[in-house]
Amino acid sequence: MATFLYKIGRMSFRRRHFVALIWVALLTLAGVGAASAPAAGNSSFSIPGTEAQKAFDLLEQRFPGTSADGATARVVFKAPSGEKMTDPGNKATVRETVKELADGSEVVRVTDPYQAKAVSKDGTVAYAQVSYKVSGMELEDSSRDALEDSAQDARKAGLTVEVGGDALQTVPHTGTTEIIGIAVAAVVLVITFGSLVAAGLPLLTALIGVGIGVSSITALASALDLGSTTSTLAMMIGLAVGIDYALFIVSRYRAELAEGRDREEAAGRAVGTAGSAVVFAGLTVVIALVGLSVVNIPMLTKMGIAAAGTVAVAVLIALTMIPALLGYAGRRVKPAGEQGKLLGRAKKQEKQEKQKKSAKPNLGTRWASFVVRRPVAVLLLGVVGLGAAAVPAASLELGLPDDGSQPTSTTQRRAYDLLSEGFGPGFNGPLMVVVDAKGSDDPKASFTAVGDEIKGLKDVVTVTPPAPNKAGDTATITVIPDSKPSSVATEDLVHSIRDKGAGIKADSDANVLVTGQTAMNIDVSEKLNDALIPYLVLVVGLAFLLLIVVFRSILVPLKAALGFLLSVMAALGAVVAVFQWGWLAGLMGVEQTGPVMSMMPIFMVGVVFGLAMDYEVFLVTRMREAYVHGEKAGQAVVTGFRHGARVVTAAAVIMMAVFAGFIGSSESMVKMIGFGLAIAVFFDAFVVRMAIVPAVLALLGRKAWWLPRWLDRALPNVDVEGEALRSHSERRDQDKELVRA
Repeated sequence: MATFLYKIGRMSFRRRHFVALIWVALLTLAGVGAASAPAAGNSSFSIPGTEAQKAFDLLEQRFPGTSADGATARVVFKAPSGEKMTDPGNKATVRETVKELADGSEVVRVTDPYQAKAVSKDGTVAYAQVSYKVSGMELEDSSRDALEDSAQDARKAGLTVEVGGDALQTVPHTGTTEIIGIAVAAVVLVITFGSLVAAGLPLLTALIGVGIGVSSITALASALDLGSTTSTLAMMIGLAVGIDYALFIVSRYRAELAEGRDREEAAGRAVGTAGSAVVFAGLTVVIALVGLSVVNIPMLTKMGIAAAGTVAVAVLIALTMIPALLGYAGRRVKPAGEQGKLLGRAKKQEKQEKQKKSAKPNLGTRWASFVVRRPVAVLLLGVVGLGAAAVPAASLELGLPDDGSQPTSTTQRRAYDLLSEGFGPGFNGPLMVVVDAKGSDDPKASFTAVGDEIKGLKDVVTVTPPAPNKAGDTATITVIPDSKPSSVATEDLVHSIRDKGAGIKADSDANVLVTGQTAMNIDVSEKLNDALIPYLVLVVGLAFLLLIVVFRSILVPLKAALGFLLSVMAALGAVVAVFQWGWLAGLMGVEQTGPVMSMMPIFMVGVVFGLAMDYEVFLVTRMREAYVHGEKAGQAVVTGFRHGARVVTAAAVIMMAVFAGFIGSSESMVKMIGFGLAIAVFFDAFVVRMAIVPAVLALLGRKAWWLPRWLDRALPNVDVEGEALRSHSERRDQDKELVRA
């Protein structure tokens, strides 16, 4: 592989005009496609195989035109102090508001609070429910405006009016901190390379890669039903890995220049060596992201595949466009150790002091030497520290966000609180029970039996009479729990109803299904929990096999996988501490604490594993390269740090800055993912890869690189360390000598 990539690097350097033209053309094509594509709304949220989804599908068949999965809004009214919602004036205001709401072109129906008995017992709170034809993200802005205008008109009449429900969903924005993250990355690159030109190359190529990826997602969003969060995730991961991959190749290019090679040869060798690490690091990220499809949640699958495509583009750009741009940059990119004009013009002094500086070991060398001398102490300190950070993960509570998790400053949260105040906490999470009595001899008796059974269950406040369809073979029953939607008691109630339904089916052939947003959230959480172990085995297993091929070792990939588990558990602990317990919540902009998003553990496992293997591959391949070229195991660890520690550190800081930039998002899911990935990179890069990895390798010595002979013969030789390039270079030098002779 090293030889193949070496040829690609040299070709891209020589044919730089052609390579640059191709990438610019691809960016233009993707941009035009995105600009001309129809606007896409939120991805349809379906969970195949769950009872809640089966019930939604049944409602679409038996209650056509009701838009069971369409957006809903609850307009909540509260009477002024000393008044009631049943007073004539307040009643007239509410009915006028209901009439205004019903005029919307996308509105299916609006319930009158007085006809639907949607007035609290004390008469102070009432609500009208608005049902729409389409989902919240697909609503026209005019429908949202009409909803808010109607609420404002009622406020002018003296009522307190708040609006809740998914009809107010909008496309999330990331905020200015995303730009700050990119700015931090630029500063780190300038410090690392000491040159604006060298620092600008990784940023430029990463932005081009993300531009192609996100524009392609936008262009295909309507056709493939991709949601807005899909492009946000692709941008987040694409920026991080795009900058890092380019950083490693540019850094290796400067190191090759410092060894006296001409620029074309240096570009070829940089792509042949660091490029090999980029390919395998990118493969681990792609495996982790595509592996999300095993969860069988279409939205998560699409997010993973789209982000994986952006990572693949980042790899291709690093292998081709970086050497092409290095050809354009020429002498403006200095050899390693030689600073550009940005850091000072006193080159004569630098040259005079060069030998003194080169004699002094850099920080990476000194740190690695310390770890090699004290491996047990460093290993224990790292493991104990990560273990302590992981302690909060034992209190992990999972759930999906609802209006109760919104900041108290929003109208959605105020509507949620008003409904809890007037009707009880369970009113915000009603359960819809669907009774399919098509196979029953007496459907009406089955409907009544189901309602009576549910009334006798614990934690039930209200059970509405069955509402049958026109055919009379299916009915819906609304159940109001006594507890809030995210509580364990409500989850237990859902399971209790389903257990009762199994007995009813055996007695009367009526099928009982529980659905609604609360039941759907419970089913999603359970599905994600059930898929976590199979997903972990699949992703870690495939990456383990890949790393055996890369490092030609059993223990090094095993150590990499165990180190990843430490870092991801510590990161989950940090997420729980901030988003669930509220530690440093104000600093992170978390206005409302609550359960951690259900998909967070499995998502972090996938993404963090892929990113963790990036640093493993980049750092350990330099150690492997030194070991293969004859150094002792302990010295190879030090050599790997001498050449790679500074660049890996810069890459980690950049990735943390990019992820942290998304903490400013208005979407709680994006905010949590940004924080989780940023802290996971910190733990993995600076604790696991920089401390635990060298300590373990120092303790193992030569055994770290052991591989059974039969397996060594069976595995393909991918030559990540570039041994073939050394032989190729020696042959070229011999040919030159013969020509001169």
